[in-house]
Amino acid sequence: MIKPKHSFSKKELSIQQYISGLRDGNVSILGRAITLVESTRISHQKKAQAILEECMPYIGKSVRIGITGVPGVGKSTFI
Repeated sequence: MIKPKHSFSKKELSIQQYISGLRDGNVSILGRAITLVESTRISHQKKAQAILEECMPYIGKSVRIGITGVPGVGKSTFI
């Protein structure tokens, strides 16, 4: 078996790594956090909830909204 030179799997981040990345404006971590929030896996939902709770002290006067729609209508593009 040929072993690849590079591994493209992403390591799992801790809650604190998500918070730090989000506060630093890291769009890659933002994307990963959104994936957790949208996931139906229980472990992802628990982690997403913890991330959201940890973010609360930093939100200031912002509000959280939900955007729904069928696949392909441009929800992510809207953001």
